[in-house]
Amino acid sequence: MEELFAQRLSQLIRNSNYILADMEEAVGKKAATISRYASGEIKGVKRDTIVKLANFFNVSPAWLAGLSNEKYSNNKIDKLGNTVVPINVLGTVKAGYDYLAQENIIGTIDVETKLVGNGDDYFALKVKGDSMSPAIIEDDIVIIKKQDDFENGDIVVAIINGDEATIKKGKKSSTGILLQPFNANYEPLIFTYDEIESIPVTIVGIVKQLKREF
Repeated sequence: MEELFAQRLSQLIRNSNYILADMEEAVGKKAATISRYASGEIKGVKRDTIVKLANFFNVSPAWLAGLSNEKYSNNKIDKLGNTVVPINVLGTVKAGYDYLAQENIIGTIDVETKLVGNGDDYFALKVKGDSMSPAIIEDDIVIIKKQDDFENGDIVVAIINGDEATIKKGKKSSTGILLQPFNANYEPLIFTYDEIESIPVTIVGIVKQLKREF
């Protein structure tokens, strides 16, 4: 189990956008010590340390310890009794680099596992602007499934020319796509298939749920 713990911790660190220094305060251990955990050099890591490491990466402590094959804990319950998993909330989404990079993450939001499973294929975005009002307004949080295509009528998240993401209702035609705002004060965005390649216009996901605080 100790070997499996080291392997899984090492995998989490490699696959994340964190550096060891980011973990020091949350875990209460020096970066060098965490590195020795991941290499397997330190044995007998205490349970409370494993729990802190698991919470940092939003995985199950039992999985990290090598006691279970269920990576994500199923025992986090919201006020309504729903099983939930934390999803990263982004302040921006940009092209040209990993839009899920750590510098874009402004927090997390709990989303029902019945919608997103373990959450690997989803991210959340804090809405800016009013082009989709009244349905989607400033500071709403939208839950987005990561994908590079859409069906007519889907609300899509697109990145245009490397700028921040835009959220619009998507429609395809034989010549290109139309991204339609809900707010009548804004004009639709229309792109030919050639423009999609040359600008470029990149679809990064579709909106699956809206969360709003009152």
